Amino acid sequence: MVNDLFDLSGKVALITGGTHGIGLAIGKVLGEAGAKVCVNDLSEEKLAACREEFRLAGLELYTLVFDVTDEKAVDEGISRIERDLGPVDILVNNAGIIRRIPILAMAISDFREVIEVDLVAPLILAKRVAPGMIGRRSGKIINMCSMMSVYGRNTVSAYASAKGGLKLLTANMCCEWAKYNVQINGIGPGYIATEQTSAIRVGDHPFNDLVMTRTPAGRWGEPQDVAHAALFLASRASDFVNGHILYVDGGILANFGYVKGENDV
Repeated sequence: MVNDLFDLSGKVALITGGTHGIGLAIGKVLGEAGAKVCVNDLSEEKLAACREEFRLAGLELYTLVFDVTDEKAVDEGISRIERDLGPVDILVNNAGIIRRIPILAMAISDFREVIEVDLVAPLILAKRVAPGMIGRRSGKIINMCSMMSVYGRNTVSAYASAKGGLKLLTANMCCEWAKYNVQINGIGPGYIATEQTSAIRVGDHPFNDLVMTRTPAGRWGEPQDVAHAALFLASRASDFVNGHILYVDGGILANFGYVKGENDV
């Protein structure tokens, strides 16, 4: 049955930084598919709000606080998940930050912080769960990449560098682990309608105009659009998909071009 391909019953899924936006949507969709979902964050307050979101949706959620850039904290956190829920079958490396600072104005410490969270942390998480997946000959790792894995933009040098690196890290994980029936893929969201983008999605804001005129689908994406792609990559339906970046962008990468004045946005 086709539906069976997307059944995640009994699977343990960890979504890092999954308390809001795209991460929250992914967690809820994986939970609806039957997975035992775990979300981490640095803020217990955010985790409490996330638990309430899941409760209102009739879903259970396991939460814990740990720093994804700290190897010891990651090891302890995942050990707790293994003890309480079981081994991690699905890892979604969703935690990320961005610093919108021109290169000449950016402190090296800011650049390093973005690289640590957006590139090094996914490696730390993957190295912790991959041995178990290899031993079981089963596992799914989903790295949240970006359209910035493909091109640059004004003021996002650290973010684009990290996401470009994560794209190639995804490919290299595939080269080393695919033979053990572990699938490692990425998702590159386009411009998604979240709380963080609400201020630039109004009226005649120039960035809103850019997105609407350059996205062939003619709209901003929704968190659910990305979550459904994550469900595919987390399920048996994607068992022969490996080392791939799935861009959920409404076609913008097929159509993206320079717009006069856009670099001033």
